[in-house]
Parts: sequence; structure tokens; C-alpha cells
Amino acid sequence: MDEQTIEVRRDIDVILARNVGRKMANEIGFGELDQTRITTAISELARNIVIHANRGKVVIREIQKGDRRGIEVVCTDDGPGIEDIEAALRDGYTTAGGLGIGMTGAKRLMDEFHVESVVGVGTTVIVKKWLR
Repeated sequence: MDEQTIEVRRDIDVILARNVGRKMANEIGFGELDQTRITTAISELARNIVIHANRGKVVIREIQKGDRRGIEVVCTDDGPGIEDIEAALRDGYTTAGGLGIGMTGAKRLMDEFHVESVVGVGTTVIVKKWLR
């Protein structure tokens, strides 16, 4: 199984993570539409790292469960954490003055979504997309 880790500190790192994700999704066999969904989710989550935590990492890996193949993206940071995850997952919720589509957008684009956050410790978001 292939795996890549991208340290995220600046906008250029967000672009690198997107490119790595698109390349891996293509190699796994995802079509253009799902490749776009995956790269958009990576972009939204990695940009959250830059905006809210200043640094973190994105791990992109091929996954397999039985006969199913897919891609998993794990975004972690040691930033301020999310005080209210339920609120953060509502459309339009923002603490940075943006459009409030980062995590909710990633959740809609991917098949599986999980977030864990501890205030003052950091946040981990895991998303998965499965080949159909």
C-alpha cells in the first residue's frame, strides 16, 4: 500500500497535498469526478491546518477492506482545537471569516468522515473515499 506524508505550513503545501492526492487517486483507479472530490476535500482540510493551526500534516494512503479499495486522508495538527465540533460541522460556521465550507465540504465530498479535537491540544480529521 502506498502512503505519502506532507508537512503543511503554507499555501504551497496545500497545493502539494492536493497534487499528491490526485496522483494517488488516479493510480488507485478513481475517475476524474472522484479525483476532483478527493483533491477538493484535501484542499479544504489542509487549508484549515494553515489557517487555524499554522502547521500540521496530511497523510494520504491507499486503503483496502476486503475487496474494496480506496483512499484515506488523515489531517492532524497541534493547534487550538475545536471547541464545538457540532457547530463547526454546520454549513456556514466559521471562526476565520471564511465561507464556512471547509470541514462540511470535505464531509459531503467523501464517503466517510471522522473528526476528533481537544481544545489546546489539536485536531485530527480522517476522510475516506471508496472505489465504486
